[in-house]
Amino acid sequence: MIGWLQGELADPWQHDKRCGLMLLCQGVGYEVQVSQREWQRLPPPGAALGLHIHQSIREDAWTLYGFTARQERDLFRELVAVSGVGPQMALGLLGALEPEELVQAIVQPDLRRLCHAPGVGKRTAERLAVELRGRLQERYLGPAGPGADSGDGSLSSLADGSRDDIHGTLVSLGFAELEIHRALHAVAAQGLDPEASTEDWIRDCLRWLSRSAA
Repeated sequence: MIGWLQGELADPWQHDKRCGLMLLCQGVGYEVQVSQREWQRLPPPGAALGLHIHQSIREDAWTLYGFTARQERDLFRELVAVSGVGPQMALGLLGALEPEELVQAIVQPDLRRLCHAPGVGKRTAERLAVELRGRLQERYLGPAGPGADSGDGSLSSLADGSRDDIHGTLVSLGFAELEIHRALHAVAAQGLDPEASTEDWIRDCLRWLSRSAA
């Protein structure tokens, strides 16, 4: 597998929403796709350039994706591991947001911000947050990073049985996992007493969900 290429930049190109370049390495030219943000920061043709590479192998094509920072390549690999997120969508996310901004948008989760990326709808944004939130929190932000559960004192003190009852009721009312997760954290952040009744928690969650849907 190719993990790194270093050579001379030649023939940067842009077709529709795809961006890429030719990288000349000891007489061999490698076609490499990059995010739009990466493409806009390329040095002039003829300049030396090194890229961390993700190599995608399919029956009909071998494709190289390039990143100046290894952290960004690793984040790209996390994104394409999510069901329904292909390489072009992952490049679109990395092109729309700086890596740190993208991680925080997933961890918080900020669905509206994620949906600014080309091709990303609400369902995909929810899937990114559900599948990657914990992993990215631990890997990039640590336990005290933005979006960590430790900041929601009343939620962490809520009895497991009460939380299960609240969750079950909201699921039966047709709310998705991510909506319930966000509602619980929002209500906890508003300072509702963890000793409050299950009915109070459900009532406040429903209020928050109705406002967020407006």
